[in-house]
Amino acid sequence: MKCRHCATSLKHTFLDLGFAPPSNAYLTRSDLNRPEKYFPLKIRVCDQCWLVQTEDYTQAEELFNAEYAYFSSTSETWLEHARAFSATFAQRLGLGRNSLVIEVASNDGYLLKNFVATGVPCLGIEPTASTAAVAEALGVPVLRAFFGEALAKQLAEQGQQADLIIGNNVYAHVPDINDFTRGLKTALKARGTISLEFPHLMQLLEHNQFDTVYHEHFSYLSLHTVSQIFEKAGLRVYGVEPLPTHGGSLRVLGCHAWDEKPDDPAVAEILAMEQSHGMRDLGTYTSFQHRADRVKNDLLAFLLEQKGLGHSVVAYGAAAKGNTLLNYAGVKPDLLPLVADAATAKQGKFMPGSHIPIGTPEELRALRPDYVLILPWNIATEVKRQNAHLADAGTRFVTAVPALRIE
Repeated sequence: MKCRHCATSLKHTFLDLGFAPPSNAYLTRSDLNRPEKYFPLKIRVCDQCWLVQTEDYTQAEELFNAEYAYFSSTSETWLEHARAFSATFAQRLGLGRNSLVIEVASNDGYLLKNFVATGVPCLGIEPTASTAAVAEALGVPVLRAFFGEALAKQLAEQGQQADLIIGNNVYAHVPDINDFTRGLKTALKARGTISLEFPHLMQLLEHNQFDTVYHEHFSYLSLHTVSQIFEKAGLRVYGVEPLPTHGGSLRVLGCHAWDEKPDDPAVAEILAMEQSHGMRDLGTYTSFQHRADRVKNDLLAFLLEQKGLGHSVVAYGAAAKGNTLLNYAGVKPDLLPLVADAATAKQGKFMPGSHIPIGTPEELRALRPDYVLILPWNIATEVKRQNAHLADAGTRFVTAVPALRIE
């Protein structure tokens, strides 16, 4: 396999999590009687451009299909994040009725509905029919397609270049990152701005966030690597902002390479921080496997101990990161009989691989378990707040990443 950005032969494995089904391929009851498709879940690191990437086994069409079950609006925290972004950038960029905002991977309209409400023209690009339909019901215009250079050229020819292109948690999801980036350039107006948010590879390394590795994430990104990818496409990173979302993300702001927008000092600061954290040191990556193994072993030991003691443990949040963790650890319903989730699209289904049933938050509360394992640790505060009455009744909350923690 060669690097998806610079075509260097990949020789170094960063993390090997065995075999797993796609993390958002939730199962119906009838699916349990049919074979389930598994793929190797292994990521490699390029020792030239330092792009971390999955091995080439799956195609985007297999992962982001009509039954795709991730809906951004499920999280109150994420909705507020989107609302604040929309208000801030509408003012910062002076967006109005003669502007155009394009969001790539617009999901269920969680963000663009804010621009619809203020009369700023917008367009969502979203290949999954399940989420696109929800967005359209909110009044968000949606083009149901995968984004790339060819689609961007069609938009440009139709006069649909954007003042602001948004890509929240999509940049890591594209198999051809160079084509996608050329598409961003093509669809951008002369003085336009690109805003991309993605989990920061430095945070994954520092906080042992190996469960954020799944097939839908083709790339794991640093500012250093993104800057190189932008440069090759004729773009420039002029701003960057660290964010707390998804365990630590970056918001990267880009423009055409020739645009005279001044560089934010934060760009040089974060590049220097990445360097000091060893992100261009091969040993930083090749020593990571044992840290993931320790989390797996500690979680299994906890679940086995509680079962032996006769204590009840259920989980909250049928998130992709939870599927990575449970499948790597080999957890089945005998150790974890239920995962509760607020997303109605997941309720009544089963977790891929582990086949643990997905129930409602009301079912969780009725059970009054001894322990609740919070799988989406990035919204643990929100989950604990919503279920504070369980804590009052004696339930203890548990997270497994970056290390086992029992509250």
